[in-house]
Amino acid sequence: MTDATYTITELAREFGLTTRAIRFYEDHGLIAPTRAGRNRVYGNRDKVRLKLTLRGKRLGLSLSEIRELIDMYDAAKDERAQVERLQEVLRKRRNVLEQQREDIEVVLGEIAAFEEQCRNFLESSNKGSKGTGRRNISG
Repeated sequence: MTDATYTITELAREFGLTTRAIRFYEDHGLIAPTRAGRNRVYGNRDKVRLKLTLRGKRLGLSLSEIRELIDMYDAAKDERAQVERLQEVLRKRRNVLEQQREDIEVVLGEIAAFEEQCRNFLESSNKGSKGTGRRNISG
């Protein structure tokens, strides 16, 4: 039984990518099509690797992390090492995202405080400070 093959256009359409994006992933060693003359020919292996690459990107993994995990899968006789490495990568990614969430909460609090200062300034300037000069709202 022969593997199904795909053109770059077919893969681009299926995954909602540009052909340029697929060539980018190829340049980074994530997929490795064969050649038929000047044409790239992608097999099932490339299709699966592309799917895993896009999943890794959605998780926020770097291309090098994605390649490492996919390459481990290709080489692994025992999946335990791959799963342990994936767990480590995911734990680190979770920590980064949780820190970003904390940072976002702090910034949102600061924005709310500045918005309140702006509202207070505008309310007080509307109540009777016609032409009295500038006010500092920076706190």
